[in-house]
Amino acid sequence: MPLHAFDAALSNPAPRPDLTGLRRGVAEFVFFGIKEARACLFAVVIFAAMVLVPREGVLGLPRYDVLLLVAVLAQWAMLATGLETRDELKAITLFHVVGFALEAFKVSPAIGSWSYPDPAYTKVLGVPLFSGFMYAAVGSYVIQAWRLLDVRVRHHPPYWLATLVAVLIYANFFTHHFIGDYRWYIAAAALGVYARTTVSFRPLDRERRMPMLLAFVLIGFFIWLAENFSTLMGVWAYPDQLGAWSTVHVGKWSSWSLLVVMTFTIVAHLKHIKERIHVPD
Repeated sequence: MPLHAFDAALSNPAPRPDLTGLRRGVAEFVFFGIKEARACLFAVVIFAAMVLVPREGVLGLPRYDVLLLVAVLAQWAMLATGLETRDELKAITLFHVVGFALEAFKVSPAIGSWSYPDPAYTKVLGVPLFSGFMYAAVGSYVIQAWRLLDVRVRHHPPYWLATLVAVLIYANFFTHHFIGDYRWYIAAAALGVYARTTVSFRPLDRERRMPMLLAFVLIGFFIWLAENFSTLMGVWAYPDQLGAWSTVHVGKWSSWSLLVVMTFTIVAHLKHIKERIHVPD
């Protein structure tokens, strides 16, 4: 089945009034899982490449360069097949920019938060260029899930306020090395800003709702799991993982959840997504 036809079948299932109780709960859970997996298509390609590409590279091409080639081809395929629009690509490109700037700062000798141990032709300031696609994968997931789950947002904060919180989140990733870590103050601000915000979605044929903050935390958790997988594969390493691999500190979960807030704020400025976001007067 062509992917567009598969997406159409997922997005427009026939009404199932016969499903009740536990049977409905199971059916909605299964459909939700399938839609979530489909929304992660770009991320799945990237992580599959991490597993399949040997650490020594392919045909003399270093691993990071092969991963970059895979990511570029995957991004091109998403655009060429219409799975992503040009406007969505602009937002995803912004993720590349903010991601690379953060990476270059974090891997610099003065900071050394983590490192990319393998050589590559496409390393700039110690950062392999494929790393930007990992940030883009988060944005791609949000965009794809928005469409597949027919997402709508109620009581979204004013865009200027949401943008201010997103800027503070991003700035803290840099400034906490010099003036202290204020993530919990910023998290408290985000809690207040998004306290009334709910997200509605359709796992199957009925609308369900959940607090937007819970969505941010859940997505952050799964990104934290993906980060554990990536470090296990040796794609990058934290200082305490250089001798032997260990679980990424659970505190990173909060960082990723805040990054999801920032990611959603960028995506929320897309015209076709704004149409499904309610901002109270």
